[in-house]
Amino acid sequence: MNPDLPLIWAGAIALAVMLYVVLDGFDLGVGILFPFAKSKEERDIMMNTIAPVWDGNETWLILGGGGLLAAFPLAYSVLMPAFYLPVLLMLAGLILRGVAFEFRFRARRRGRRFWTQMFAFGSILATLAQGLILGGFIQGVTVREDRFAGGGLDWLTPYTLLVAVGVLAGYALLGAAWLMLKTEDNLHGDARRWAAISGVATAGLLAAVSVATLFAHPRLALRWGFDVAEGFSLDFSVLAPLLPIPLLGLAGLALVAWGVRKGSHTWPFVGALTVFLSGYLGLAAGFFPYIVPYALNFRQAAAPENALMFMGAGAVFVLPAILAYTAWVYWVFRGKINEETGYHH
Repeated sequence: MNPDLPLIWAGAIALAVMLYVVLDGFDLGVGILFPFAKSKEERDIMMNTIAPVWDGNETWLILGGGGLLAAFPLAYSVLMPAFYLPVLLMLAGLILRGVAFEFRFRARRRGRRFWTQMFAFGSILATLAQGLILGGFIQGVTVREDRFAGGGLDWLTPYTLLVAVGVLAGYALLGAAWLMLKTEDNLHGDARRWAAISGVATAGLLAAVSVATLFAHPRLALRWGFDVAEGFSLDFSVLAPLLPIPLLGLAGLALVAWGVRKGSHTWPFVGALTVFLSGYLGLAAGFFPYIVPYALNFRQAAAPENALMFMGAGAVFVLPAILAYTAWVYWVFRGKINEETGYHH
């Protein structure tokens, strides 16, 4: 039996994007929290917690974007014109924070202050741009004859702005939980406070986005059992199989709340990851099999079978190598970090 190559490639790209969101999400979150640090020393420690891993985290974005272009060129040709501006803003933010990351350690006092601000600004800009792309994706893309037929600012609506702020709060929660995992003493206490605040904001915005999403597109609401046209009636037989997904998100939020209350070093991060996993599974349940909502499914957008097979031969070696390298780096730089000694296990 021949393997289902379009499905395998769709799964690989979905995995790459998920890994990017949770891995780069926490280091973007650290940048978002940068302005709230009490001192230069705290900011140095915050930056050192992500210094060994932040550039490797962004590999998954390249893999996701490159995989989309190679395996689903039709989807890429539709989605890029739909999101040109937010994609450019995201890349500008990522480039800016990358430059600021390197320059901040070498700058003198005034320059250090400037690059500190640019690191925070780049992190916030990249995060908001990702939220706008996600919101625009959820509300759907106008496609006619396999081409983007909408306007250049279709992605800018009250709904997408709500999603962008929700992503900002979620990344801040990931960043705060990461700092609870990696730091000690006063900074751990600050991170605990940031996790509490961002956790409440994430819970509220997640609820608001979930409700607003039911109105974003009728087909998406029907997938979850809600018929907006019929006075918001609910078909529980459709909703019931999907209930574990939001329940997983609630469990993640509860784990964050419990871990923050107890001052745990590990459980808030596990809870934050669980919240993001729940959100990602919710999106998959709402979209599948569409790769361009709600116009093209992954089979319609896939490259020819021989091209997928040729690229798959390379991916069989590349993906495990990247996964192994990522795991090795996180293992080497495990444990806590402090200002004097760096990482210690």
